[in-house]
Amino acid sequence: MQITIVDYPMLKNPVQLRVEKLEPWQHLTFMVSLCERMYPNFALFCEETKFAEAQQYRVIVDSIWEILTVKSAKINFEGQLERLEDLVPSAADYDLYAVYPAIDACVALADLLHALLDRDLMLETLEKISSLSAETVADLEFAQTGIEITNENQKDNEAVCEEWDVQWAIFRALKEAERRDIELIKSLREELRDEQVSNIGIAL
Repeated sequence: MQITIVDYPMLKNPVQLRVEKLEPWQHLTFMVSLCERMYPNFALFCEETKFAEAQQYRVIVDSIWEILTVKSAKINFEGQLERLEDLVPSAADYDLYAVYPAIDACVALADLLHALLDRDLMLETLEKISSLSAETVADLEFAQTGIEITNENQKDNEAVCEEWDVQWAIFRALKEAERRDIELIKSLREELRDEQVSNIGIAL
């Protein structure tokens, strides 16, 4: 079976500009929230292929939540990047659609770790991860329908619109905070984990 994936120009949405105007801790919370939502995609791929232990991805995501919620937390992000490199599957090795959302999940997390190592990359990375999460949805829609999703027609696609709605919901929760709100961050994390549904509807 030949799987075709469209290489889209980055899908954009006004939510990206709105989030950029927030504080750095809010940028980081927004991005790790999107990585958290991508985790089930990686977990499903691991379950189907026995490629790796999905929990290894979870540990890296947890370390990012930790620096947001624990003042004394010190994380070796270079070491986390090295661990993540071993978790990235190769699309050439699998005749299975699930490999693509799994790769997207790893790319998003790698980009976030790079931004933590170089804070000058934070805003650029925020837009990339936001777009990548929407593009994962758009790729699946194309695979299922043959219709390419672009910035011009994305409003006509329900699944992509639902993805942007979730991103807006995360933004709205964050923008209400007047200061770094540990309880808000924990609440977002728990809500995403309790739901355990990914951007493409994979449920754990």
